[in-house]
Amino acid sequence: MKSSTLPVYVEGLALWSPRLPSWEIARRVIRAEQAAPDVAVARPSTSLLPPTERRRIPDTVAVALEVALRACEASGRDKSKLPAVFASTHGDTPISDYMCATLASTPALISPTKFHNSVHNAAAGYWTIGVHSYAPYTSISAYQYTFAAGLLESAMQAICERTPVLFVAYDIEATGPLAPMSDCRHLLGIAMVIAPDSTKAGARKLVLRMHDASPLEVPVTATRSAAAELVRGNSLANAFALLEALAEPRANAVTLALSQRSALAIDVGIDLGIDASIDRSSDQGTDVDIGIGG
Repeated sequence: MKSSTLPVYVEGLALWSPRLPSWEIARRVIRAEQAAPDVAVARPSTSLLPPTERRRIPDTVAVALEVALRACEASGRDKSKLPAVFASTHGDTPISDYMCATLASTPALISPTKFHNSVHNAAAGYWTIGVHSYAPYTSISAYQYTFAAGLLESAMQAICERTPVLFVAYDIEATGPLAPMSDCRHLLGIAMVIAPDSTKAGARKLVLRMHDASPLEVPVTATRSAAAELVRGNSLANAFALLEALAEPRANAVTLALSQRSALAIDVGIDLGIDASIDRSSDQGTDVDIGIGG
């Protein structure tokens, strides 16, 4: 079995779902320190865009902007300077369903605003407008492996370019004839700021290894918390095992499927408290060090 690794740090982390509207709440629910809010929130309200634009954006853009902003705030990085990777399994499937239905019935009545928001990189485009960014961005999809693929892409960019990278993953409930294909329910967004090196306090050490093996040979990690039930059914729910590990201060290990023939194994270290206490002697060679701050 072959493996390869990448050294990076995650400096900020954010999450939003209707029953877990922030990473702080999600972390406490994962730890069983509080119950999940009884009332679900329809969608986040972003402050990045003026009121006119906020009314026009779809839910996918709203959740992507929300978690992107919160991750940047947690990292302390200048959001306008960060290259970004936006990852979504199918983009905005409700808009895609509307586009297909309208084109098949009354194509002359198709909404220019809906058309504008139908492209897969709509959220990334709104982000660059909202934060006045001229930094490059990447928009990717990898079906059920989208989160792991986006995380890998972000880490590779951070290392190759020696710069922090914003990673944003989001998916929405599928509707119409596309629903059976997507099999995705409710809204979920996850964001991280990933850097090739860091001096940020509150670090967590992780070691990531890519394995050339199927998920059957290297089993993926199952979720275990009550919080995971609140995001179950979303296309990104398989990433929640990593979030559960990051919510706890103790050491742990997580494996995510990266494709039909590869897996991403992650050793989660204990909460070290401050970066100065991290032993970076293992950064030489193939170890992957990631710190979680915020």
